[in-house]
Amino acid sequence: MTYAGDLAPTDAWQYLIDHPDAALVDVRTRAEWSFVGVPNTQPIDRPTALVEWNTFPDGARNPRFIDQLTEAGYEPGDGKPLVFICRSGQRSIAAAEAATAAGFGPAYNVADGFEGPTDTEGHRGFKGWRADGLPWVQS
Repeated sequence: MTYAGDLAPTDAWQYLIDHPDAALVDVRTRAEWSFVGVPNTQPIDRPTALVEWNTFPDGARNPRFIDQLTEAGYEPGDGKPLVFICRSGQRSIAAAEAATAAGFGPAYNVADGFEGPTDTEGHRGFKGWRADGLPWVQS
């Protein structure tokens, strides 16, 4: 079973606006949340769930990912949409697939993620959530 599909960042934001039962789940690491910033879903009156797909600092797959989704208030089989985001849209695909396999969702992936892919010089930031001017905060 595969996830529900990819959404461009602006489409993901509109999806969250149009579906008040939907949640944004940021699957990056604690370090990324702290030093890069996080999507801000407060303007639509809901939190962004922070659940690591890979753990920091070792980068290992988070063995408690599904349990932590449940601890964050989501339940398999409840039909509530989950929109997953990571740095570039790759880890969030794996997270959406795992969530779907566990009965969550529909589960979507934010294409290009929070910072987008790297350019020819190895820099990020020209695509993704932040580049599209969507709400975000930095600690």
